[in-house]
Amino acid sequence: MLTDFRYALRMLMKAPTFSAIAILTLGLAIGANSAIFSVVNAVLLRPLPYLHSEQLVRVFGSQPQLDLAPTSPANFLDWKEHNEVFERIAAYVGKGFNLTGGDRPERVIGARVSADLFQVLGVQLVLGRAFTVEEDAAGNNQVVVLGHEFWQRRFGADPDIVGQTITLNEKPYTIIGVMPPGFAFPNARTQVWTPIAFTPGERATRETNFIDVVARLKSGVSIGQARAQMSALAQQQAERYPSSNSGIGAKVISLQEQIVGDIRATLIVLLGAVAFVLLIACANVANLLLARAGSRQREIAIREALGASRVRVTRLLLAESIVLAVLGGALGLLFATWGIDLLMVLKPANLPRFGEIAVNRTVFGFTFCLSVLTGIVFGIVPAWQASQSDLNESLKESSRGATGGPRRHQVRALLVISEVAFSLLLLIGAGLMIRSFARLLTVDPGFQADHVLTAFISLPSSKYPNSSDQAAFFERLIERMQNVPGVMSAGVVSDLPLYGGSSTGFEIEGRAVPAAGQRPLTEYRMINPDYFATMGMRLAKGRPFSRYDAAKALGVVIINETMASRFFPDEDSVGRRIGLSGNPTDWREIVAVVGDVRNYGVDAAVKPEAYIPFLQNGPEYLSGIASGMNLVVRTRNDPLSLAATLREQVQSLDKDQPVSEIRTMESHLAESIAQRRFNMLLLGAFAMLALVLAAVGIYGVIAYTVAQRAHEMGIRIALGARGADILKLVFANAMLTTVAGVVLGLGAPVGLTRLLRSLLYEVTPTDPLVFSTITALLLLVALVATYIPARRAMKVNPIALLREQ
Repeated sequence: MLTDFRYALRMLMKAPTFSAIAILTLGLAIGANSAIFSVVNAVLLRPLPYLHSEQLVRVFGSQPQLDLAPTSPANFLDWKEHNEVFERIAAYVGKGFNLTGGDRPERVIGARVSADLFQVLGVQLVLGRAFTVEEDAAGNNQVVVLGHEFWQRRFGADPDIVGQTITLNEKPYTIIGVMPPGFAFPNARTQVWTPIAFTPGERATRETNFIDVVARLKSGVSIGQARAQMSALAQQQAERYPSSNSGIGAKVISLQEQIVGDIRATLIVLLGAVAFVLLIACANVANLLLARAGSRQREIAIREALGASRVRVTRLLLAESIVLAVLGGALGLLFATWGIDLLMVLKPANLPRFGEIAVNRTVFGFTFCLSVLTGIVFGIVPAWQASQSDLNESLKESSRGATGGPRRHQVRALLVISEVAFSLLLLIGAGLMIRSFARLLTVDPGFQADHVLTAFISLPSSKYPNSSDQAAFFERLIERMQNVPGVMSAGVVSDLPLYGGSSTGFEIEGRAVPAAGQRPLTEYRMINPDYFATMGMRLAKGRPFSRYDAAKALGVVIINETMASRFFPDEDSVGRRIGLSGNPTDWREIVAVVGDVRNYGVDAAVKPEAYIPFLQNGPEYLSGIASGMNLVVRTRNDPLSLAATLREQVQSLDKDQPVSEIRTMESHLAESIAQRRFNMLLLGAFAMLALVLAAVGIYGVIAYTVAQRAHEMGIRIALGARGADILKLVFANAMLTTVAGVVLGLGAPVGLTRLLRSLLYEVTPTDPLVFSTITALLLLVALVATYIPARRAMKVNPIALLREQ
């Protein structure tokens, strides 16, 4: 075989044009496969960067209206005490901190975690130690662990950082450790960790669900067993605490599955797409090899006459295919590296584990194996076809001046038919994605995103202990921003649109009171009176909030149209009263109905939603502005031009108050559809590559056919055939091959594009417009690819051709 490979390399060097075209074609296809595989490997295949990560699971509460939900501290403590399936179980909740005391204040994303979280995940700190049980108690929890990247950036990787004190939310915290590089839990933005340290009130509550839970299964315990026991524990809790736990269950999901989420379907579709591109490339190179084999027919016949077996000749030719494929794979690795850099630019912000994508040993091994397999796939048919010739037949075909026999022409036609079928499938998939994305762009998000600047501001409760203090700060800031030249209006909201929000159960006055777990849910947002006008939201009926809707005034609420139509279908909702979270002291009168806003993304269904005046901060469960408010400012000019002014206004009110996440609302809107844009661009790029390869394949077969039938064409012209007749003959042969591929391919998209259903928005997988348009496009490309060889056939000189014969 080594001799065969050396000979193959010499033969390929003697045909540089053929070799370059084949290697480039394979390099593009293999490179695309390697790039997408690197993503699949990092996101789906590689274990999570934790010890025995296959044992890690997430544990959720389950409510009738919310399949996967956080749980309450009391429920978590019950799970921890009574379960028999977990080696360890830990709780955590996201929390932001204001870091002060240095050169500048900074908003830091962190998490409150139970003491054994790091043990559950099986990670070792690079400096210091983890939390102790004693530190995970209220009053003893002023300790913090830093993320590795945060430690490097903010503290210059100080090796003596352990034991130093930093100020978070106006309180001193002692640094006790530094996490290893790359540790990102619960998400990539988390930079500091503090003990969760439940207060006595939190330990007793079952009504408020805000705790996330991660656990490690005991050795030998399956996820199914864990699900069964946790469901039983949840049932016991529902029986013991019916007022809070009725209808509340528990669900166990592997941590890997929870992190990957819906991206699995997207990656599988993209991997299938690049596989089709590779098959099309294989068909193209196989056609090139078949054409080349015609010129080597005499060589092969002589080898067989001298005693070479068919298997020996096939092995020799197959060695050339493998060498071609391996060289194409080497070029593909270079393309894959560039492709990954491009993916890093295009990637949506919420794609998990994207930082782990790289051309590593696994990707290198995949590329090598794929290259060898590719060489066998596209080389076996031409090699076997070429090896079955005999000397007499080869001489006869050579005497006719042909480059191959009719059998080889049939194989080439079949390869092009398969190319057309695969290309049609990819093009239809891309067409569906483009049409879906176009529909998405026409969706009204419920607000006007242009010329709106947003920023997040969180006031520490140690400095602003009362909701009235917090509200006063934001009122002063809004007043100052409204006086800035170029500002049209300003407002605040607890959660920006497109990013979800908080939810609570509610009751309707005069209707039967449901059990705690059966109460209908509504999203809620706290806003100031100018929020609707600033965001350009439509007030359907009623009045907006005013400055008179203050803390001591009558409780009021504005609901969205979905909530009004769902819960007040046959009556006017304005004037009715609802009680949020089942609190009988918090009845609020509905004073208006506002247009729906797509708060979970423009492609997500609208949920019932209530808006509450931020001056009526209300009971404990709505103490929201302590966790931060989003400032929104509508401007006449470029919103980002006011970023510096906004910081100055905040600093003039409180020099230690950081301002974070200064962005335009248009960028938030673009981010919400980034995943679908990413899917569309990649699938579209692969489809266009497939279309180009298919066009090249069609051109090659028609050019080959014209060359093979040149003698026939000359005779036809000599007997009086016009150029149009020759053109019609060539086009008829080309269209026969193309239409056969289209017919073969049309059956596959009907079934295979159903895999795209979860990736489409308001477009069916069998959309007739897409199918008809793509089919017409493919036929048009086939006509264009046929035109050049057809023109060549029209210009055949019969006198010169007959003389040659």
